[in-house]
Amino acid sequence: MNTNAILGPVATLALWSMVMWVWMYATRIPAMQRAKIDAAKMVGGTGKGLDDVLPAEVQWKAHNYNHLMEQPTVFYAVAIALAIGGMGGGLNAQIAWAYVALRIVHSLIQVTVNRVMWRFLVFALASLALFALSVHAFMGFVLH
Repeated sequence: MNTNAILGPVATLALWSMVMWVWMYATRIPAMQRAKIDAAKMVGGTGKGLDDVLPAEVQWKAHNYNHLMEQPTVFYAVAIALAIGGMGGGLNAQIAWAYVALRIVHSLIQVTVNRVMWRFLVFALASLALFALSVHAFMGFVLH
């Protein structure tokens, strides 16, 4: 069994995060120009201040990019630990692929129609997958 198979989903989610980064700036920069916002004169802030200035559809991409920097950090840590510990193949790799697929679906929902209940359901399923991976890592490293 390829115990590094779980690294495929890791690389895929990392690449997806960069796709969302490009999509965010490809929509945000033109929207800022249309709103006559001079980024060179901006001081401080987190980008959240743009929520009141830019169209919601533009900000959805930024919000999703931020979401990809949150819970997936746990996924990266657990998946890499499983790979290093020789447990990154088989069922764990399949669960990791499910997690990544669900996070991509979550992104697509958020950046297009942004239906909160749809997002929540997909997020909950992804969270269950991550929970399963975390339990497997715990069992493999702590209870072995």
